[in-house]
Amino acid sequence: MRGLAATAMTAAAMTAMAMTAVAPATAQEVITTVESSAGPIAVTEVTGGLVHPWGMDWLPDGRMVVTERPGRVRLVDADGALSAPLAGAPEVFAEGQGGMLDVRVDPAFADNRRLWLAFAEPGAGGASTALGHGRLEDGRIADFTTVFRMEPKHDGQNHFGARIVFAEDGSIFLTLAERYEFDPAQDLADHLGTIVRVMPDGAPHPDNPFLDRAGAQPEIWSYGHRNIQAAAREPATGRLWVAEMGPRGGDELNLVERGANYGWPEVSWGSHYNLLPIPDPPSRPEFTDAVKQWTPVIAPSGMTFYTAGLFEAFRGDLLIGGLQSQGITRLELDGTAVVAEELIVLGDRIREVAEAPDGAIHVLVDRGDGAMWRLAPAE
Repeated sequence: MRGLAATAMTAAAMTAMAMTAVAPATAQEVITTVESSAGPIAVTEVTGGLVHPWGMDWLPDGRMVVTERPGRVRLVDADGALSAPLAGAPEVFAEGQGGMLDVRVDPAFADNRRLWLAFAEPGAGGASTALGHGRLEDGRIADFTTVFRMEPKHDGQNHFGARIVFAEDGSIFLTLAERYEFDPAQDLADHLGTIVRVMPDGAPHPDNPFLDRAGAQPEIWSYGHRNIQAAAREPATGRLWVAEMGPRGGDELNLVERGANYGWPEVSWGSHYNLLPIPDPPSRPEFTDAVKQWTPVIAPSGMTFYTAGLFEAFRGDLLIGGLQSQGITRLELDGTAVVAEELIVLGDRIREVAEAPDGAIHVLVDRGDGAMWRLAPAE
């Protein structure tokens, strides 16, 4: 929401802020109050001065790690102080929708101090989504190692997917995209349009469904996806859910099953951008249909299951950030069915949504003069 931005930055000022440590004057400023089924919510700015922020996670000491799409990784103190970019981050393809994307703190961070990054990696033939890790040391990421890279690389600047989800056994789900291509999402010989599951060293998970199929990429867990920028495991069941961007209409909420084919581009609840129709999913029952679809789209990016008590009415619900909807879509589930839906309007492009250790909800605002906001019940 442009109206909620504290100040408008010149390009020069933005660049200067990106390269130096900053303690924004607007930190902890209450921007506005919005309505929800849980009552009024106070929206507070944690920090500004972020350039297209994309992913965030919490360190055990309460600081946050945040990525910026141009290629930076930063730390944010509890009072909103923003660090200089961490040295040692990998080189990224920072064009279009590519760049530094998701970040996750390793579940065993107390022992290994490991940060995981998903990013658009440049190389021969173009770029592709990659996954790697390094150790967080003072002001730097040490010994960064790429453990998985999507094959093949492709020209173009769109559709990298790139959400990281840890499985209970320590393996990693990485959501990918079809790089704005079509048929490759149905081809197991490449990683386009898939979700992959790998071990921490990048090896395919031993339970992957196509591990022994000739010609198939062994890392693939599911396929027939378009562009997945929202993913979360359901705490009570361990099930993996994703929210997937459709074409013109047809954003999808999908329950991800081992080996399932979700149909793109053969079927969709949307249509092509040139208005040519695409067969609806029920016309092809061999494909796994969405649990829910949105037309018009919400452009889902970032999501989490809410588990805390600060918003008691939201406990157990799925919270999905929206670039097009400019807010948080809250879904109440009964098993695998959506039984209630609410849009919490924030008025700006929400790239990521996450639950903070204190039970507040944090979101990243995707702009060149972007920000991190905190949502808590209004007093």
